[in-house]
Amino acid sequence: MIKINANINGVARTFLPEPYNWKTYLDMNIELWKKHQETSLLEAKEMFLQSHKDVLALAETFTSDELFAKDAFNWVGGSTLGAYFVSSTASHYDWG
Repeated sequence: MIKINANINGVARTFLPEPYNWKTYLDMNIELWKKHQETSLLEAKEMFLQSHKDVLALAETFTSDELFAKDAFNWVGGSTLGAYFVSSTASHYDWG
């Protein structure tokens, strides 16, 4: 949420943590996998539920136009902010 708030306030931030980008995010996924090898199923479920709750709460702070108009925010490139929410929730869950 920090990155979205920064972008809204005019401070450009990428969505992925450094040093990752859209070409290297597979490496990020591998690092996350390694980091959580000792995370229990219960902890993982709790983390997932909290993350999901946080993302939905954040999405609800935007209007439909802000989420789905292509020109609402220049920092989402040629996409929409809503597409990022879909990609990081429903689409990602379906993939996972």
